[in-house]
Amino acid sequence: MTSEEYQNGQIILIDKPLHWTSFQAVNKMKYALINKAGLPKKFKIGHAGTLDPLASGLLLVCTGKFTKRITELQGQAKEYTGTFYIGATTPSYDLETEIDQTFETSHIDEALILETVKQFLGEIDQKPPIFSAIKKDGVRLYEHARAGEIVEIAARKTTIHEFEITRIALPEIDFRVVCSKGTYIRSLAFDFGKAMNSGSHLIALRRTKIGDYSVSNAMDVTLFEDSIITNLV
Repeated sequence: MTSEEYQNGQIILIDKPLHWTSFQAVNKMKYALINKAGLPKKFKIGHAGTLDPLASGLLLVCTGKFTKRITELQGQAKEYTGTFYIGATTPSYDLETEIDQTFETSHIDEALILETVKQFLGEIDQKPPIFSAIKKDGVRLYEHARAGEIVEIAARKTTIHEFEITRIALPEIDFRVVCSKGTYIRSLAFDFGKAMNSGSHLIALRRTKIGDYSVSNAMDVTLFEDSIITNLV
């Protein structure tokens, strides 16, 4: 692909590695395009939807004139797969923080799990995790959390289009979810455990689709860099 094509606009499907921030992935791509494809330093590039460092999977990266499409792409439904750990919670609702409470799980069986799924289909009220980038009084929630401050978080409307349990091996439950923009899968994990009179937190998460874009068609950031080198040879 030529530098002109990147500037005219491209949507690049990247499979973000675990432990990387979305910013790191985009920054690495920008560095490669500037230094290997000769694009100007003010070249526009951005992603359509942040993935947490503890999540892997599909990241839509827009270049050039296509950065104007980021808002449109962010609004599309997203599909995730992952794993809930039943019987314990963490303050961050995932593995970023240590377990703070444990709960009884002897009453939980397949029937209860599948029945509980039904409570989360359709439009639901969901509170974002305290460890999130949403701002409260001009300060990001995770900053309040790390300072030990207690803040009231308002619930938001979100939609779960599909919610499927794909494996039950307690204390682990694997799932597949298709949801609207703004859905926090970490909050879904927490709320799911609470709905079963227990606790739960997220221990694995992978974004597999955004709209019609699939991670099966995505490439690793390193492969993207190599493709630039190949195209210049």
